[in-house]
Parts: sequence; C-alpha cells; structure tokens
Amino acid sequence: MKQALVTGSSSGIGHGISLRLLKLGYKVIGISRNIPSDLIRDKNFTHIKCDLSDEKQTLSLCENLKKQNIFILVNCAGIGVFEPHEELSLKTITQMSFLNLTTPMLLTNATLRSLKKNDGYLINISSIEALRASKFACVYSATKAGLKSFSDSLFEESRKSNLSITNINPDMTQSNFYESLRFDVSDKDNEKLLTSDIADALEHILNMRKGAVVSEYTVRSLNFGIKKK
Repeated sequence: MKQALVTGSSSGIGHGISLRLLKLGYKVIGISRNIPSDLIRDKNFTHIKCDLSDEKQTLSLCENLKKQNIFILVNCAGIGVFEPHEELSLKTITQMSFLNLTTPMLLTNATLRSLKKNDGYLINISSIEALRASKFACVYSATKAGLKSFSDSLFEESRKSNLSITNINPDMTQSNFYESLRFDVSDKDNEKLLTSDIADALEHILNMRKGAVVSEYTVRSLNFGIKKK
C-alpha cells in the first residue's frame, strides 16, 4: 500500500485531504501540532505530533522522515495573520515565514529521494494570495508566493524524474483557519470553497495520466463573498 504524508492533518484542508487519500486506498501519515479529539480513526492512518513552526522539532522530524518510503507529500500546514505590516510582531513574522515556507522546503528535502524513486507526487497547498497583491497580507502573500516559486523551480529541476509537482492555490475555504481572524468565509455556498473541493482537485491530479502534470491548480469560488466578525 502506497504511503502519503500530509501536514496540517488535524483540521481544515489537511484533514479533508487525509480522509480523501484514505478513501483512495493510501496509508496516510498525518502531522499536526495537536492531537484533536476527533482524530481520524482508521487502521491506515498514523498521527505524528509535531509543531512545524518550531525549528528544532521540524529538523528532528525530517531526520526520521528520511527513513520513510513516501509516495505523496502534501504540504498543507500554514498560518495567516492579516494586519498592517508594522503591527505584526517579530515572532509572528518569523513563525509565519518558517511554517508556510521553510517547513515545506525542509520536508521536501527530507523526502525527495523517496518521492523520485517511487515516481510520486509533491503537492504544495499555497493560496490565491500567491497570485495577487492584497493589503494586510504582506508576509502571508510573500510566503505563499515563495512556496509557488519553490514548486515551479523544483518542477524544472526534477523533470528528468517521474515526480509530479503541483501547486494548488485555493481561494477562501471554510475551515478553522479564520478562527482568530477578523473575517471569515461567506455563509453562501457559491461564495466559498469547501475542503472537499480541494480534495477533489488533489484526486483529479492523482487520476491524470502520469505523463501529464497540472503544475498549477487554482480553485476559486464562483462568486466573491466575505463575512466580517
């Protein structure tokens, strides 16, 4: 049974993708900072507790992952703080940069030989913010644009292998991502995405002929909507 590694598996998009991969017949290693009360109960799911915004914990995890046989890596864990740049604390800037950009690069480094050997898949969950400029999103947008650039460059670097690399850019998706923010997704179905929409995109990528790669996959709601708290 092929093995997938999913970060941020305890909630939101990472949780939805983990459930979809289990349904598709993969063994899933889920990584998250907390062990949720509704942890996925499946014989093919293994949870690793790790704070991926902590450098020491992440580097230790990477050493262990070098021993794993990984077919799919989904870098999904991330945080967003949307404030005027001068209002952000230095700690917030550092944590957001590390978790959203440095951690995916480290995990990719640790698993890349395995992914290439297995003709596998690297899926980086970026954001619509990687493709546009939005106020109060300087650091978040920079990290997601950096993740997109990393994916694009690694795709070119890896084209002699059979590794497929895709950058998925979701628009606002209903999840706990917005719990501590001043805004949330709209209540209207056509003004938001669901985690299942992103899981559908991933399934589409996996079902494509291996000789074809969707290197950039942007998913947006049909209409625009936002809810202020």
